[in-house]
Amino acid sequence: MDFSLKPVLTGDRTVLRPFTEADAKRMWEIINDPEVRHFTGSPGRELTPELLRDWYGSRSAQPDRLDLAVTDPADGELLGEVVLHEWEPESRTCTFRTLIGARGRGRGIGTEAARLIVDYGFEALGLHRVQLDAYGYNHRALRVYEKVGFVLEGTRREVEWRDGAWVDEVLMAVLDHQWAVHRGHPQADRGHPEAAVTAR
Repeated sequence: MDFSLKPVLTGDRTVLRPFTEADAKRMWEIINDPEVRHFTGSPGRELTPELLRDWYGSRSAQPDRLDLAVTDPADGELLGEVVLHEWEPESRTCTFRTLIGARGRGRGIGTEAARLIVDYGFEALGLHRVQLDAYGYNHRALRVYEKVGFVLEGTRREVEWRDGAWVDEVLMAVLDHQWAVHRGHPQADRGHPEAAVTAR
């Protein structure tokens, strides 16, 4: 498995590209957006601009994960990130995560970005399984994940106390043979025999 190559992936609505240290300032703004903070878990340590410079400046050197910047093809504006990480060699599994800032929402960019990186994971990296977890109240993200072919596998109930209430965590995944059928468009493949497996 070769994660050392950091590709540029081009769609109709977005271009995914490798991160550079210069992206840290914009990612600091995105990470501190109130909606992003509401829907993402705690980073585990206090984030600072300096820490983010080191983090995004080192993403292209990581041999076991793929972090790509989500950008607007019209002007190159950085809108968020998509990541394949937590590589498990024995099962050829990665965990997917994403965050999109305010300027990238409601435009289909997150959906296309997810399709682009997951397709790369299966087609170029040879993954067998891409999985994710998300808060149960993050309905917009869950709709996107389902739209691109992730299948609900379960719910971990009341795993975290956030904003005065216990919240659930939803577990989803998509497998290589499912992706080979629908390529991130399960709604278009309902007539195919395997579509019954991938569509809820």
